[in-house]
Amino acid sequence: METYHTYSEIKSQTHAWAQALDVTSASTLLKAGDYDQIIFTGCGSTYYLSLSAAAIYQELTGRTARAVPGGELLLNPQISLTDKKTLLVAVSRSGTTTETVKAVEKFKAEKRGEVVSISNYDEVLSRLADVSIMILKGQEESVAQTRSFASMFVAATAFASIMAERHDLLSTMEGLPEVGERLMMKYESFAREVGENQDFDRFYFLGSGIRYGLACEVNLKMKEMTLTHSEPFHFLEFRHGPMSMVNENAVVVGMLSDANRIQEAKVLSEMKTLGARVAGIGESDADVEFASGIHESVRGVLYLPVLQLMAFYRSVAKGLNPDRPNNLTAVIKLDL
Repeated sequence: METYHTYSEIKSQTHAWAQALDVTSASTLLKAGDYDQIIFTGCGSTYYLSLSAAAIYQELTGRTARAVPGGELLLNPQISLTDKKTLLVAVSRSGTTTETVKAVEKFKAEKRGEVVSISNYDEVLSRLADVSIMILKGQEESVAQTRSFASMFVAATAFASIMAERHDLLSTMEGLPEVGERLMMKYESFAREVGENQDFDRFYFLGSGIRYGLACEVNLKMKEMTLTHSEPFHFLEFRHGPMSMVNENAVVVGMLSDANRIQEAKVLSEMKTLGARVAGIGESDADVEFASGIHESVRGVLYLPVLQLMAFYRSVAKGLNPDRPNNLTAVIKLDL
């Protein structure tokens, strides 16, 4: 498996998590109280990152935050931008994604506010930003984001903690790399067993609150790397129609929370009675247990590695190349 870049990038990602914490702690001098609202923006994976980052930011700071795709921020700014004092956080692995760069350029040209960039490369986006958070150890050879996404997500989570002046949370995040290493060691065989099972032909990833964006991201990894039918949903929404697709060929993965665990577990139990292979991921009493002791608001990255490995093993089992998914390139550049 070491011959695949994707595998080595997944397995080495905790080093990038550690750097993300260091870089973010050293880069951020802003305060949430200085802004009326914050917008997180990105494209594809980094838009999904933005969904979770905005939820974490609002939960920790009490300030309005939302996620907007880079293309929408560029083409339809009237829907998301107001006269309120706004901070824009632009997320891009490459730092050159056309829609994100153009949206930031327009935002700055119109003097709408300050910009924070989160990236893995020193490119145009970093140079446009007022504050640049760059995690070089998150760089990748593969097209599908794994290590890069996780490193930028850790940075966004740390950023929200700093903006909320919750340095206690930032301190607990220092334990994430050790827990991540342990999870991959303990549950890689589980990820492989589910991923390689060709009897499964559909995957559903459930996550609510700050976990919904992560559910979207792991769904994307399954689509990109394995060309398998895959969809993300909020837990309770899954009952409203989507569960009609559940049968013995379905895998339903639930990103369990602490606060709403009872209701979320009920959904998974119901899907099991319909024949699905069900897997719960959470801090305790789950198929994949974190046992981290880290505050729920800042441990979200722990949901990623095992599910990334699941997609990787499925890709290889299907005879695909996880490093080079069909029809995709690492960077989307458009003539805008």
